[in-house]
Amino acid sequence: MSADYLYYSHEKLRNFIEQSKNADEGVLEYLRNVKYASVQDFAPGLEWFNTSEPLSFAKHLHGKIVVLDFFTYCCINCMHIIPDLREIESKFSVEDGLVVVGVHSAKFENEKISSNILAAVQRYNISHPVVNDANSEMWKNCDVHCWPTLLILGPSANPIVMLTGEGHKKDLIIYIKNTLKFYKDKGMISNHKLPIKSAYHLLPDLKGPLLFPGKVTNILDENNHEILAISDTGNNRILVLKEDGTVMEQIGGKKLGFKDGNFEDAEFNNPQGLTFQNKDVLFVADTENHAIRKIDFKTRTVVTVAGTGKQGDDQIGGQKGPLQSISSPWDLCIYRTRDMDLTFHPDGNPPIRDVLIIAMAGTHQIWALFLEDTVWWKCKKYMAGTCINIAGSGREENKNNSYPNSAGFAQPSGLALCQKNRELYIADSESSSIRRLSLADGKVTPVVGGDRNPQNLFAFGDKDGTLFDAKLQHALGVCITKDEKTLFVTDTYNHKLKRVEVTENTVSTITVPAEDTIDGTTSTFKEPAGICISIDNKKLYITDTNNHQIKVLHLNNKYNVIKIEKLELKSLEENKQKIKNSSYEIITGKPVKLNSTGGKIIFSIYLNLEKGLNLTNGAPQNWMVDLPDVTWSSVPKNGTDLTHIETTINVPNHINYKEQYVDFLFDLLTCTTDTCLPKCFLIKIPIKFEATGKSNVTENINLVMNSSDIKVL
Repeated sequence: MSADYLYYSHEKLRNFIEQSKNADEGVLEYLRNVKYASVQDFAPGLEWFNTSEPLSFAKHLHGKIVVLDFFTYCCINCMHIIPDLREIESKFSVEDGLVVVGVHSAKFENEKISSNILAAVQRYNISHPVVNDANSEMWKNCDVHCWPTLLILGPSANPIVMLTGEGHKKDLIIYIKNTLKFYKDKGMISNHKLPIKSAYHLLPDLKGPLLFPGKVTNILDENNHEILAISDTGNNRILVLKEDGTVMEQIGGKKLGFKDGNFEDAEFNNPQGLTFQNKDVLFVADTENHAIRKIDFKTRTVVTVAGTGKQGDDQIGGQKGPLQSISSPWDLCIYRTRDMDLTFHPDGNPPIRDVLIIAMAGTHQIWALFLEDTVWWKCKKYMAGTCINIAGSGREENKNNSYPNSAGFAQPSGLALCQKNRELYIADSESSSIRRLSLADGKVTPVVGGDRNPQNLFAFGDKDGTLFDAKLQHALGVCITKDEKTLFVTDTYNHKLKRVEVTENTVSTITVPAEDTIDGTTSTFKEPAGICISIDNKKLYITDTNNHQIKVLHLNNKYNVIKIEKLELKSLEENKQKIKNSSYEIITGKPVKLNSTGGKIIFSIYLNLEKGLNLTNGAPQNWMVDLPDVTWSSVPKNGTDLTHIETTINVPNHINYKEQYVDFLFDLLTCTTDTCLPKCFLIKIPIKFEATGKSNVTENINLVMNSSDIKVL
């Protein structure tokens, strides 16, 4: 550990706070004494995201308090920091003098590729500037040692303090507030703007409604028809489909949030894993809400059955459902076990109990939610609703052990149940391995990938083989065949599909037919994450996350892929969205012409207030997009920042379209010098489809508003 690292130590700042009357005075006293040499500037030629030009300390960041967030996008702890940074940025703006810069210093080789970082920036809704520190130059210059690390810099790129790990939000707010005050009093803070440009405009022409789909699962309905459920993660919604791609239900998706209720009003935050308990109940791992949600198709409601909506750090559990805090659940499966309490079942036929198994990525553990009163391991009774850790110490490691609580996982992200053998197969993403948990006695054993050394989380690669000789790269998805002998794995960062023979502990790469690849390329997948096998064992459904698609792979009786196709999603008439609130004043804008085959429209909306009208300071101001049906998508779909609204709308190929409408809804609270004026209005934009129209359109909308009138220019 170098001396510079000790200079930046958080411990020194804490000592000043402890010796002072209060935290504010302690930080100010620390700033009077701290004198570190400025860090080196960003190297030229690096790729930047969310900016229109590369940033530098000399030009753009001089006069700003800068928070460097050293992260790698696979890391769950890095993901946990993003909401904290988002909240901090809402308190202190660029004009106030604060800039957050994400410094992406990759762990995996796949994460060094700029297009993959761009997808992660879009997927996790990161709006601040991000730089691809592919060779870890800034990481080394700042003497960073782990992910995540935050380094606060003064207005001359002078280091203030370094914080490692997660959970520093309260400290960060105190440090930033006082650092801004300290340097403002010295006249060293500038209010200049930065060349910010949202990375959303770089989204591909999706030609479909999905945005970074996460997981997929299936079940047979009452007519023995296969039904699919997809976590449309980037759109914060769940879609339920017929086998032919017809969307039967859309649950959530109106906006990001945490809200129970009916299908239209319910809100999710980056949902991932899902599993059917039966045809009427679907459970969802609502990952960034740190909750398990239950979708009831009979009552058409969503309820929270575990989690508080806020990240927890409990590694033991035992509370009832919504009282039990959890951390980043990533995948789910239903395990059916016989009740072990034979006292009340003298005939030897105890009832079957349903247990929801949870891959708890945030605490590196496997948890269970008991859906019924159940007597399980060691004849211990768990009351219905109890949510508890069943395997994993909570330490991030690749440790196999005969005792479940002594074993260690590293961000478990995918689950596949072997019901007959009572075994659970786990995609342990950060160790790049597949692991096995016995649901009979809790023993954890290796299958393929990873390393014998439980501390080595860098044993990744792309190599077929047996046990530790085989290598994967951040695998996220697993599913198992009906005979429970063959496991399919989405080898996510290798962009491949792998097959594991579970009794032999071997893995092999599955070749996809070249003539069936998409868009003429041989790289069919881009970070595939979720996978399930059809009920008849003849197809694989894969969420091809960064291609924003569901791929259907047809199998022969030897489980070779003989055909691959994209699942085209179609809308039912009843899925079309309708604005229920008649209180909106409707204003029609000028039509936008688009090619008949669909495409992409980037809308930029500028709000101009005149004649003494202003937005009420501190009041909520909201906008959202309402689209014709579920096959359209918009990124973002809503927001609260009115200074510059930019949204990218992807329009599917519907040859029967002649004209559709995109609606922008505004709920504003404005004021003049003597009165408050709520403004609820809807801008209706006609979309006209023409054979000669462009497939990529940029449209600017200028709203001019005073106390009595609203115009679209």
